[in-house]
Amino acid sequence: MQLPDISRRRALAYVVALLAVLTLAGRVAFKDESRAPAAAPLNLKAEAAPARKVVVHVVGQVFRPGLYSLPEGSRVDDAIERAGGPKPRAALALVNLAAPVADGQQVIVPSNRQATQALAGGPGVGGAGGRVHLNSATLDQLDELPGIGPVTAQKILDYRTEHGAFGSVEELDAVPGIGPATLDELRDLVDL
Repeated sequence: MQLPDISRRRALAYVVALLAVLTLAGRVAFKDESRAPAAAPLNLKAEAAPARKVVVHVVGQVFRPGLYSLPEGSRVDDAIERAGGPKPRAALALVNLAAPVADGQQVIVPSNRQATQALAGGPGVGGAGGRVHLNSATLDQLDELPGIGPVTAQKILDYRTEHGAFGSVEELDAVPGIGPATLDELRDLVDL
């Protein structure tokens, strides 16, 4: 099959006509798009993450001792209230009610008799063997520990404020000024 001869002039006319048709088709297509209704805005709703929980064991001079699940960030006072509140013989002056609770912590509410024994030099009220509770101890209580002076005691409190309650005794190693030797010395004297 033989193709017809087309002059340059005729070929140029065909190309110009084709470009004109494509230009008009493009304008019509883009004009129709601009007339299309805008997409409806997305209605995204942020949902709060479920509150994390901690489990604490409340014992001693409370009306309902036992295990309690509390929202993360709760205080010792919240744990005592969940356990029915303190009994009339409770020595709340020996409990740091403002201390944050940690998962797995035991909150001990001593009696007035235990408080009297502690002041008289008898067995302590700080838990097993009279240990100091890292998550509720005051500056003075921490300062009495061997190898811990007032500066390091304050660093422990600052660490607890910044990072929350201690999860383990070994976490003391992260406090500036407490090294492996001091940690070994404190292991039997502190708990959570």
